[in-house]
Amino acid sequence: MAQVEKAPSKAPGKAVDSRVQASLPAMFFAQARRHTVAPFLWAKTDGTYRPIAWTDVANEITELARGLRAAGIHAGDRVMLVSENRPEWFIADLAIMSLGAISVPTYTTNTAANHLHILNDSGSKLVIVSTPTLARHVVAAAAEADQKVAVYVMDDADKVMKGEIVVKHWGELFVPGDEAEPDVAHLKRGDICCLIYTSGTGGLPRGVALTHGNILANCHGATVLLESLGIDDEVFLSFLPLSHAYEHTAGMFFPISLGAQIYYAERVETLSANLIEAKPTIMTAVPRLYESMRQRILQGLVHQSAFKRKMFNMALALGQKRYEAPETLTAWDKLRDAVAEKLVRSKVRGRFGGRLKSMVSGGAPLNYDVGLFFIALGVPLLQGYGQTEAGPVISANHPKKVKLKTVGPALDGVEVKIADDGEICVRGELVMKGYWNDPDGTIATIDDDKWLHTGDIGTIDSEGYIEITDRKKDIIVNSGGDNVSPQRIQGILCLQDAIGQVMVYGDKKPYITAVIVPREEFIVAWAEKHGGTADLPVLANDAAFRSAIGKAVEHANAGLSAIEKVRKFTLAHQAFTVENGMMTPTLKIRRHAVLREYRDALDALYG
Repeated sequence: MAQVEKAPSKAPGKAVDSRVQASLPAMFFAQARRHTVAPFLWAKTDGTYRPIAWTDVANEITELARGLRAAGIHAGDRVMLVSENRPEWFIADLAIMSLGAISVPTYTTNTAANHLHILNDSGSKLVIVSTPTLARHVVAAAAEADQKVAVYVMDDADKVMKGEIVVKHWGELFVPGDEAEPDVAHLKRGDICCLIYTSGTGGLPRGVALTHGNILANCHGATVLLESLGIDDEVFLSFLPLSHAYEHTAGMFFPISLGAQIYYAERVETLSANLIEAKPTIMTAVPRLYESMRQRILQGLVHQSAFKRKMFNMALALGQKRYEAPETLTAWDKLRDAVAEKLVRSKVRGRFGGRLKSMVSGGAPLNYDVGLFFIALGVPLLQGYGQTEAGPVISANHPKKVKLKTVGPALDGVEVKIADDGEICVRGELVMKGYWNDPDGTIATIDDDKWLHTGDIGTIDSEGYIEITDRKKDIIVNSGGDNVSPQRIQGILCLQDAIGQVMVYGDKKPYITAVIVPREEFIVAWAEKHGGTADLPVLANDAAFRSAIGKAVEHANAGLSAIEKVRKFTLAHQAFTVENGMMTPTLKIRRHAVLREYRDALDALYG
């Protein structure tokens, strides 16, 4: 395993009061003055994690802000940022905001067409991009943009094909000077600090205008939520895209408010190793990560000894019992549970670095069985809820009282109500300024009384815990008039070993159908056992393979009501991925893209 360089000193790790900060840059520079040479941002260099101190990060932000001003960037201007998670991303984002300019983070997986839409919609006149590979799409988009766009590249700018576009190394933007830090006194909580473009599950992305106050309100609410854990010397591992509101707030600005350290994961494939190296105390993740980790743990169990499998299953069963019916635990159960804690749960927690105080799941609904699996194995998992338009965090389970079927109570300072039609509505400083260039969309989403209409259907229990039951726009209404939640069905189907991804279908139809992507490991194992090829397009037409998938569907159907059961299915010819446009960068299925590919096959299932 790669090494982690020893920190030069211990970070004080004390939180600031986010309620009294005037802006995000003001909060950062206040923390930098306080923590000075303590380690802050950690990234891999030559295979080793090495830190950058608070003071050094502050100096680079100051020099970059000075250079951006010299390049013609002023308050209110938009600057697009295209980069993997890395310290330079952080420095660029804060430098842009320090000028009163507006940061426009975009996904590294965007095509040239995606970039062009965002360039034109935001009116960005400068782009900071990390690598020549990513710059190709950016330069192609800049060449067609409505406005003149300058492009600055972090790495190897000389390798970028420029054409008519001005492309320079971003080192030219760093200008030394006498000021210790930018003058951020003019920034106010109500100023727009960034445009976060939604990931486009239903069409073209649209820009959500978030203010300093929106994100600071989230930081305050998260601090109050987790203070019972004893917030001190926290360490975060950042791996979800910083271009997504969830990571941007919870994985960047929330750590600043805590005086925490941030490690940058190299990539998703190295996450397991990076967890052990960074040993984070707080992490944010999406349900897809937990689903994958659960599957890997269960698959690895197959190769363990009978004794280890028995111990694991005992730990799982007792942990589930302790969560769901603690009053039924006998003295014998408690004794065995203590053994399971030492032999099993401690090792599972070790996979996450061994120091986790809290791992927060958000971005999509977490399947109850997946959440229970980790809770039972001693992983402190909290399900939260939010959306980009709310900064994005609205609620989360309390660490001392987890109700897995809920997304917890609203954060401190957040009002939540259920409208007459069951829609969850939210009010407070966390609510966005509005949609960029879309006043009609803003009016349709935020009413005259400042309530944000989330589009989610739910209930609130007597303790204020929110349970999301449906998505207002995603509910399937079959031809019999019955309402069906596609998310629930998809979650249950994906618990089957044979099934990796699912998109269900059936609006205005007599029954539910689905597009199914078999799990890769199942494909390989089946092909080896039956002497076939592990090629999905071929297997999709193999009757025996389809029958095997059909049995998995039947097994899942046993846990579904009559109107929810998947009656027929078609097999996808490839996985849903970000690269083929069928998933968003935060691993949510783009229904419109899947339907574009498989609608005819699905409609054929209805004869």
